[in-house]
Amino acid sequence: MPARGLQRRSPQIESQARTLIRVDMKDLRVASVFAAGVSCIGGVAAAAEVYPSKPVRLVVPYPPAGGVDAIARLVSPKLSERLGQQIVIDNRGGAGGNIGTEYAARAPRDGYTLMMGAAALAINVTLYDKLPFDPVRDFVPISLLASTPNIITVHPSMPVHSVKDLIRVSRKTPGSVMYGSAGNGTTSHLAAELMKSMAKIDLVHVPYKGTTGALVALLSGEAPLMFAPALTVLPQINGGKLRAVAITSSVRSAALPKLPTVAESGLPGYEASQWYGLLAPAQISPQIITLLHARTVEALRDPAVTAQLAKEGSIPIGSSPVQFAEHLKNEIGKWARVVKQSGATVD
Repeated sequence: MPARGLQRRSPQIESQARTLIRVDMKDLRVASVFAAGVSCIGGVAAAAEVYPSKPVRLVVPYPPAGGVDAIARLVSPKLSERLGQQIVIDNRGGAGGNIGTEYAARAPRDGYTLMMGAAALAINVTLYDKLPFDPVRDFVPISLLASTPNIITVHPSMPVHSVKDLIRVSRKTPGSVMYGSAGNGTTSHLAAELMKSMAKIDLVHVPYKGTTGALVALLSGEAPLMFAPALTVLPQINGGKLRAVAITSSVRSAALPKLPTVAESGLPGYEASQWYGLLAPAQISPQIITLLHARTVEALRDPAVTAQLAKEGSIPIGSSPVQFAEHLKNEIGKWARVVKQSGATVD
């Protein structure tokens, strides 16, 4: 049965939703049972507390206005409505997300501190020599919220209109094609390194301090290639200032339905998307996790949330905790290989 608020999706969105991780309806039925049980806890034991009975802190381990922050601020009001308590966004940026992540990992296991995770949570395991936390051991997944693909984008002056063109030009003159990124170890960097490894081509990395700097270089032709977040470059692509070559997700985007994926353009198996998920410190009550999962999925179904995600080129997911845990482990292994092969290091 289609999720409420998604019943009028385009065939493109339907295809994406079928291809990506789906919500396990059995999990949702179990969640409803647990949620009903939680509401009755107060009558069972005087010491028990009905969750949530006070505001919930949502740690975003990045500065305001970035992609992770935007998803958190889009979903949290709807989740707050369904939990009946305020959700307070706590931005704790720094060290590629590690400062805020360590803070969340050390928080009390009572359900009143949650964290927004992103692809960097999996990448940093290998990118940094030593982390003060373990993303698998120290956190319990609640749900993947959304996925945002990168778009392989070029300056109009570059004679590249397809992935095959990019591979051909790179092989003809090795080391002549420069690509910009938001910095060493970012998804815009490693998505290109994944292609380099799979296609056996030579691209020259030019790291900038953030996505904005890389976009300016792309628009000027200084670094005429970028594996850019869809939200960042869609306006320029639609305005004719930049050219889209391919999309890095496993399926096409409803925002650019005619744009092929990298996989269907000659590199089967290629996929490199930014993802966003909700986690809690490990050892939290399973009943609380089940309740949070159910309410999070309901928030993702809200028409205002799905409409805004589609506008930004993102795809709502709403996975089960088990599916999210499996995804995180797979991402850690995948990006570990890319980081090691590329020799990527932090700035």
